[in-house]
Amino acid sequence: MQKRISSLPFHDTAEQAQKLDEVISGLKGQPGAVMPALHEAQDIYGYLPLEVQKKIADGLEVPLEEVYGVSTFYSQFSLTPKGRNHISVCLGTACYVKGSDKVLDRITQKLGIQPEECTEDGLFSLTACRCIGACGLAPVMMINEDVYGRLVPEDVDGILDKYAE
Repeated sequence: MQKRISSLPFHDTAEQAQKLDEVISGLKGQPGAVMPALHEAQDIYGYLPLEVQKKIADGLEVPLEEVYGVSTFYSQFSLTPKGRNHISVCLGTACYVKGSDKVLDRITQKLGIQPEECTEDGLFSLTACRCIGACGLAPVMMINEDVYGRLVPEDVDGILDKYAE
């Protein structure tokens, strides 16, 4: 699954920028510094927008392609912001054969976003994942730490409405 780059405008605070500068200066010149820099940057910003990746590349004096390659290769890195309510829909085999693709379609219709995107108000973000580990409840989605199983598309609106309040 290809990662998407956020289409939302990037905004950071002076405090975030200062923290990132400190991380970069502490790692500069160290072999293998890209991975820890990305981890720290994601802790600071919650995701890795292209502007942050450029700052890391410039600060560590490595090609942007290297930073981007690492950030897109490893699943723990996100290129898009996460909403206050993060939705994960399982598309693993057990869930998929029981209709999780239709559940995902209903979520994208209701929220107007695709997987790896965040609503403009920051309330919801969406991920399509390979396994949540609740195959006996297929199809399954999680919102934050809450698990919803044996779903049909008609369940989606009511569940999302609880989080929109």
